[in-house]
Amino acid sequence: MTVLDETPGDTTSATDSGTASDATVETAEPTDSRGRVAELHAIRAQALRGPSDKATEAQHAKGKLTARERIELLLDPGSFREVEQLRRHRATGFGLEAKKPHTDGVITGWGTVEGRTVFVYAHDFRIFGGALGEAHATKIHKIMDMAIAAGAPLVSLNDGAGARIQEGVSALAGYGGIFQRNTKASGVIPQISVMLGPCAGGAAYSPALTDFVFMVRDTSQMFITGPDVVKAVTGEEITQNGLGGADVHAETSGVCHFAYDDEETCIAEVRYLLSLLPSNNRENPPTVSCEDPAERRSDVLLDLVPADGNRPYDMAKVIEELVDDGEYLEVHERWARNIICALARLDGQVVGIVANQPQTLAGVLDIEASEKAARFVQMCDAFNIPIVTLLDVPGFLPGVDQEHGGIIRHGAKLLYAYCNATVPRISLILRKAYGGAYIVMDSQSIGADLTYAWPTNEIAVMGAEGAANVIFRRQIAAAADPEAMRARMVKEYKAELMHPYYAAERGLVDDVIDPAETREVLIRSLAMLRTKHADLPSRKHGNPPQ
Repeated sequence: MTVLDETPGDTTSATDSGTASDATVETAEPTDSRGRVAELHAIRAQALRGPSDKATEAQHAKGKLTARERIELLLDPGSFREVEQLRRHRATGFGLEAKKPHTDGVITGWGTVEGRTVFVYAHDFRIFGGALGEAHATKIHKIMDMAIAAGAPLVSLNDGAGARIQEGVSALAGYGGIFQRNTKASGVIPQISVMLGPCAGGAAYSPALTDFVFMVRDTSQMFITGPDVVKAVTGEEITQNGLGGADVHAETSGVCHFAYDDEETCIAEVRYLLSLLPSNNRENPPTVSCEDPAERRSDVLLDLVPADGNRPYDMAKVIEELVDDGEYLEVHERWARNIICALARLDGQVVGIVANQPQTLAGVLDIEASEKAARFVQMCDAFNIPIVTLLDVPGFLPGVDQEHGGIIRHGAKLLYAYCNATVPRISLILRKAYGGAYIVMDSQSIGADLTYAWPTNEIAVMGAEGAANVIFRRQIAAAADPEAMRARMVKEYKAELMHPYYAAERGLVDDVIDPAETREVLIRSLAMLRTKHADLPSRKHGNPPQ
């Protein structure tokens, strides 16, 4: 969480940064209004230009954009309004009094994305390496407070080397103020962290507190302790990207929701995500006109999903058939791939989709899948996004590692998230729905508003083979031909307890539907549920499993 005294931002000379305003005034102090205005424009031009051309070139040489270039990509053209552009630090010692550039290494303000207000702060790595000092932190605190008060999303463009060690504990306290505001804003306004450079030490906790984290390969890293410390303590040798690069956090740790090859694509996807989110928790997500007919049949689904529960298929293709124009944004695409979490639209209305993925681990729930889906369900519920759950789940993943890793409490996170959600909730059982996993995946018994099933559904405590082995083990063992007896008992169990209409006959499924009509059924059901209102018990907050 420290920054070296010599950083690309520190290459700026005292003339370039520390006395920028003085350098623009070559004559006596102006005495009339026109002179004052000219002085103001000169100071602003210096602040907009940045510390030096050399520092800008160094930033571009790393394949990175400057903070202002990033803001221009994020916001609608000409909409950015900067706050505290002329702010300077007041620290002294270690040469800081000679380096007092405007902005103090962070650009803050607001603008619009597709016409809607969005607040933003962007670290300027050219100034003090983007390191956080007292004035720098105060600027961030102010823009966060403004975003919360205005009820508008907050996007942070992170490219900073940590705390400014020359300012000591004052810099550290600045992080505390950011964390406190991240927590205050959680579930109130969307918070998006875009990692475009290094983020080490305590600074990494701010992105972890936000709703979504974007990263760019090769140029952004996040870790609590860097490679040098890791080597000193454990003897392990690893690169910065190997320890905390975009691919590591997108595939292994789950810290990163989206990873891209370049900043332009990354920021464009941030804009797309914002188009799917409401401005705050008191609003609904934006609605768009839809030319994809609500009553469109999807006969391809009849062949896409095999009736044989042991045959895999790609659930992503099912989602493409159901949603508007086949478009959706998958969250955590490369982490816990046995479950899919995605934002999409049905008839122009935003929905959150949670779906088992039979192509990976047969779609079972495990520790990572439970955590991934639980956080996604909580996000949808916080921001008034209806949830559609697509089930094809054979159960929880068995194994010593899973049990010792806490599958009970991690699985309970998903259960808690669904039970606590008050947004419209629809579940659809495509094939298997076995055991506790069936209950956890938004079954009617835990509060799903509507539950549908395809004629290929199998809802049971466990698979027919396992159930027959338990129930009829004596008959099978005593039979002259145990295998033939087992096959007969499996068939009998399926016919008696696992036929497609068993749950519907008992009111546990609202309807068994033609797969080709699924899109229309979901859209009509969501339209009915749009005015749903549900209250939770009066309490300070729940105590969810950790």
